[in-house]
Amino acid sequence: MTRAVIFQDIYWVFWREFKKFTQQRARILMIVIQPLVWLVLMGNSMSGLTRNPAAMKMLGTGNYLEFMTPGIMIMTALFGGVFGGTTILWDRRLGFLHKMLSAPIHRAAIPLGKLMSIGLQTMLQALVIVIISLFLGVHFITGIPGVFCLLLISGLFGIIMGSISLSLAANLKSIETLMAISNFLTMPLMLTSNAMFPVNAMPVWLRAIANVNPLSYAVSAMRTIATQGWFFHQIWLPVVALLGIAMITIGVSVKMFYRSVS
Repeated sequence: MTRAVIFQDIYWVFWREFKKFTQQRARILMIVIQPLVWLVLMGNSMSGLTRNPAAMKMLGTGNYLEFMTPGIMIMTALFGGVFGGTTILWDRRLGFLHKMLSAPIHRAAIPLGKLMSIGLQTMLQALVIVIISLFLGVHFITGIPGVFCLLLISGLFGIIMGSISLSLAANLKSIETLMAISNFLTMPLMLTSNAMFPVNAMPVWLRAIANVNPLSYAVSAMRTIATQGWFFHQIWLPVVALLGIAMITIGVSVKMFYRSVS
């Protein structure tokens, strides 16, 4: 099978998943409402931090919403990606997965196409957050190129979490079990990261965990781009780490999918 045919198979799986996403009006509505709630309620409730000079130094900005926006973008990618594996379980339950396996397509195209869709969905969700934050007065210091990089990093992190979710789904038979495991994963990742609070304000033991949390890698790079500028010495290492994690998790998800259908 030629490389062009494999890419074509990936595209059609991706298009099917993305088309399903665009038809879910309630889900699209929640994509708008959820970040709006986070930004308006939590952003305003924690805005008092910026009145403290010491807190402002830790945040790196005089606007808590500017500090928080990259964290909200990655949290959205976290939740969007970690439930991506449900598509495998739904396809298996409805019998569509068996039809795809019977079709003359490359089997790796199934998880890879789904991951492409998760990445694009995550980027669109992040774009909604950017638009809402602009209306709330958030300023992105690097402008449109910076926003584009934020979207790419969000999509990359969504693919990482989607790969983990697909790996789990390949070995599970119940959507409920996957949801329980996903909820168990998301809360610790979110609460032990720098998404909402600066690392310097954390206890030593929590700071040590945050420094190795992949979510913190993504937020650190995005926060630097959004609030400080193109300080590449602070950006390249987290981004390279995320790319490495993505390659590993994608490879594992494809291998686990192969094993589950063989």
